[in-house]
Amino acid sequence: MRTGSRALRRPKALLLALGTVLAAVLAAVLIAPASAVKDTAQQAAAPANFTHPGVLISRPQLDFVKAKVNAGAQPWKSAHDQMLASKYGSLSRTAKPRAVVECGSYSNPNYGCTDEREDAIAAYTLALAWYIGGDSRYAKKSIEIMDAWSAVIKDHTNSNAPLQTGWAGSSWPRAAEIVKYTYSSWPNSGRFGTMLRNVYLPKVINGSHSNGNWELSMMEAAIGIAVFLEDRGAYDKAVAKVRGRVPAYIYLTSDGSLPKTAPGSGLDTRDEIIKYWQGQSTFMNGLSQETCRDLTHTGYGLSAISHIAETSRIQGQDLYPEIADRLRHALGLHARYQLGEPVPGNLCNGSLKDKLGPVTEVGFNALHNRMGFGMSNTQRLTEQQRPAGSNNLFVAWETLTHANNPA
Repeated sequence: MRTGSRALRRPKALLLALGTVLAAVLAAVLIAPASAVKDTAQQAAAPANFTHPGVLISRPQLDFVKAKVNAGAQPWKSAHDQMLASKYGSLSRTAKPRAVVECGSYSNPNYGCTDEREDAIAAYTLALAWYIGGDSRYAKKSIEIMDAWSAVIKDHTNSNAPLQTGWAGSSWPRAAEIVKYTYSSWPNSGRFGTMLRNVYLPKVINGSHSNGNWELSMMEAAIGIAVFLEDRGAYDKAVAKVRGRVPAYIYLTSDGSLPKTAPGSGLDTRDEIIKYWQGQSTFMNGLSQETCRDLTHTGYGLSAISHIAETSRIQGQDLYPEIADRLRHALGLHARYQLGEPVPGNLCNGSLKDKLGPVTEVGFNALHNRMGFGMSNTQRLTEQQRPAGSNNLFVAWETLTHANNPA
């Protein structure tokens, strides 16, 4: 009997121990901080099903533009005419692909750098022209350019390779998405996807600790490529990089006395941060990490941020709400001084260089027209610059595609 009673007690003790462990596990799950749940959700940024076309511009947006152009409405009609009259809209364009594109600092040397960027913009331009006008010659020319490059290119080299890859890699998926999902036939679309996966994505997906516009352009390319490839892992990784970089690129007073730093930046001291912010030691809402460098490079960063957010919105996970305050303050601050307001002495020693470029339409449309923020300075600058053309790097025809576009 004694032996039997021991045998009965052991399972009971074991069950009690297991119950204690399970209770502890359950309690840990139930009392886990909300931030842990949020972090898990943020890591799964990619949609269950990707939307196509879905890089920077969606089919409803394209349909809105098409209707406006066909009705002769402004500013879309003049923007469309500008696009077709540009070198990028030419049906006689001949692509200039290279196996290795070599780009040094400030594109010196420039072995295929300009050719690649401009062919990518041309492919996107021609894709837009096809959808809006319905002339298949434009789709065929866009395909011809994309096929020429996917048959040849193997690598990007030299110091500017990551940025070059980001710029060209931002335009290619825009073109590819429109053509693949709205035109009847593109036999080499798979080869083009292989090019994006093997030549472009590895150069951009891990980001950069250079000036912020580098990483932002690289992540724009990575997200666009991920959409085309339907690569959820790459999409999630790129969005995580963006979430770390945007707060480190645009300052808000709520950040504290110093700007935030990007994960892994290695910026540990006040002096290091100020040096990285071009020597600026007074911080204000909307200041960019590159404001005191020049407005042009700042414009690259702000443009990439708006493009990324626009693509995320199309894909069903809208990043605009979490970056809206930073982006609207940044656009407003820089627009104010580009419009001619005197620069205060505590901002870049009272002097700002260059101009933002044709980069405000996408962000302005999203933040002002869709989200309802008052943005008078950004509105004035945006309307002054219409129709916005191309910066010949990775920005093109955004008055046409995004001016007052509610879709």
